[in-house]
Amino acid sequence: MKIKVTQIRSQIGHQEVHKRTVKALGLGRIGKSRIHDDSPAVLGMIDKVRFMVKVETVDSEDPSVK
Repeated sequence: MKIKVTQIRSQIGHQEVHKRTVKALGLGRIGKSRIHDDSPAVLGMIDKVRFMVKVETVDSEDPSVK
């Protein structure tokens, strides 16, 4: 299964560990999205910055998903 992660809040004023986690997810500015596999490592990163991101499931049969 794939999940789409979108940054919805700014990193300004947050702890450095949160900023690095957002960067590791491939985000960096509000509104930017990335598609990731539903793995325990990615879910752990998302849980750490859940107040800064929005998570949606993506249909794996969608041709726009690479």
